[in-house]
Amino acid sequence: MNKKDMILKASKEINIRFSEVDSMQIVWHGSYSLYLEDAREEFGRKYGLGYLYIFNSGFYSPLVEMNFSFKDAIPYGTLIRVDITYHYTEAAKIIFDYEIHDAKDNHLLTTAHTVQVFLNKEYKLEWTNPTFYLEWQKKWGLI
Repeated sequence: MNKKDMILKASKEINIRFSEVDSMQIVWHGSYSLYLEDAREEFGRKYGLGYLYIFNSGFYSPLVEMNFSFKDAIPYGTLIRVDITYHYTEAAKIIFDYEIHDAKDNHLLTTAHTVQVFLNKEYKLEWTNPTFYLEWQKKWGLI
């Protein structure tokens, strides 16, 4: 299979809690980053690319880019599904795209995109892919 054909995806369902909404009883914009974090953790569990794996391999993977496109409001009490898709790149980055849907009717609510880079334990940017990440990509048929 060609690496461009390989799609790694995961999904996470989340119930919108009262603490995540604003005075209009819709999701406060600051809560969205937590939903993406939950999806990244689910992806990590499914594909073995969790934060502790990265950390124990000698690296950090901070976010350097996060974009949202809000399509519709999400009211308190809604069950959402966050779909996360990994995008292969030869660069030393982890790139994900997201779709947030109403889990009951599949209505698209939000799209998002994140980029993470690798820092070594001295907090220096890694310009080439760490060995553990290349091995992970190979395991999933990406390289």
